[in-house]
Amino acid sequence: MTVHDVDEVAFAREWERWHREREEVLAAPHGFLAITGLHWLNPGPTRFDDAPGAWSSTPEGVVVELAEDEELTVDGVTVRGRYAFGVIGERDSLYAGFGDAVAEVARRGGHDILRPRHPGNALRTAFTATPAYAPDPRWVRDGRFVPFDRPRPVTVGAAVEGLEHVYDSPGQVEFELGGAVHRLTAFDGGSPGGLMVLFTDGTSGVTTYAANRALQIGPPDTGGRVTLDFNRAANLPCAYTDLATCPLPPAENRLTVAVEAGERIPLERGGRP
Repeated sequence: MTVHDVDEVAFAREWERWHREREEVLAAPHGFLAITGLHWLNPGPTRFDDAPGAWSSTPEGVVVELAEDEELTVDGVTVRGRYAFGVIGERDSLYAGFGDAVAEVARRGGHDILRPRHPGNALRTAFTATPAYAPDPRWVRDGRFVPFDRPRPVTVGAAVEGLEHVYDSPGQVEFELGGAVHRLTAFDGGSPGGLMVLFTDGTSGVTTYAANRALQIGPPDTGGRVTLDFNRAANLPCAYTDLATCPLPPAENRLTVAVEAGERIPLERGGRP
């Protein structure tokens, strides 16, 4: 695809749809902006101000002990007293309802966590929009997927100090930008066969969020060709709230060229409209 081949009106319309759908998920009643606490669970039952029950991390997984006047709804069933969620897989989440809120029970970096989500959280109710660069077809780049012989485990840092994530990488994505060829380590993407890259660039900490952005890439074709649309470089939840455990890019994914495309620093972090 070349810039001359693009219907710029349709291109902008599709980008606006993508951007709007992302914001709807982010600001949904139980989306990331509704989170009121990031609680690291330990073996001793502990109560928190923003969720019912006393919560603990045990050999049988996360356990909550509810007082007589407390209850949760799990998979449509009301539970009372002591309830064990079972062992939760890394990067998995379970949800339990109470009132108009939900409690996310999850495992991140080998630790069990509790994250209550309240629709009335001020971060959510005050949200308006995420600043972004205007969509520009010139930021759509052809690339090539270079697979590893077998997936490689890659350890990356996290938005939470001292936490690490381990992801299997199927290979790298190679593309040209700013007169140079770059290779970014890729992880599995959000669609079957798709890829995702975490990266920073010359705009990071200036006009875009300093720690990371993510780019989803469609499945490679039979020749390994892929398309990178940097207009869809997206903020992760940690760009909006400290109550997220987002992964950081591997060292080789830190570009020096400025990618002036995609989502910018959120207003909540001092960004400009």
